[in-house]
Amino acid sequence: MENEHEKTITIRQGRGARDVPVMLGILDSAVVWLNGKGITAQWGTEPFSARPKTVELVTEVATGGLTLIAEAGGVPAGTLTLTPHPGAYVPPADEPERYVRFLATDGRFHGLGVGAALLARAVEETRSAGVSLLRVDCFAGSGGRLVAYYERRGFTRTDPFTVGDWPGQVLEMRV
Repeated sequence: MENEHEKTITIRQGRGARDVPVMLGILDSAVVWLNGKGITAQWGTEPFSARPKTVELVTEVATGGLTLIAEAGGVPAGTLTLTPHPGAYVPPADEPERYVRFLATDGRFHGLGVGAALLARAVEETRSAGVSLLRVDCFAGSGGRLVAYYERRGFTRTDPFTVGDWPGQVLEMRV
C-alpha cells in the first residue's frame, strides 16, 4: 500500500451482517500481524474466518450492536462493535453500559491511530446514547501490553478473569 501514513482515517457506521466479511478480513489480518510479532496466545493462529463458531459470534455481535468501520483512503483499516452488554464470559455491569467488542486493526494500518480513533468514536457514541459507562476486556498476557494500551486511552482496570488458560482484564471508562 503506498503512502498509507498520508491517508486520513474516517469512521463509518457498520451495515450489520453486510459488514461481517469486512470485519472478518480485519480480524484475520490482525491475527497474522499478532502472530508475526510472536503473539499467538491472544487470538490464536487460525484466521477468524476459518472458525465457524467465531464467524457466528462476530455475526451475532455485528447485528446486535453498533459496528464502526475505520477506513484509510477508502480501505477498511479497523473495526469495533459497541454492544449494551459484554460477552458471556464477563458479568454485565449493574448500570447501563456500552461494551467494546472485536476492536481490531488491519495489520497494514498498525501505528496509524486506527484503534485510538475507533475508541474515541466509541466514547462519543456512548455519551450520545446517554450512557456514562464504557467497558472493554482484553488479553492480559504478553506482558500486559494490551492492558497498558487501553490505560493510555483513559480506561482503568477493574476485574481480571480467565477463560480456560486465557488471561483477560476488564477495563472501564466514565464518559
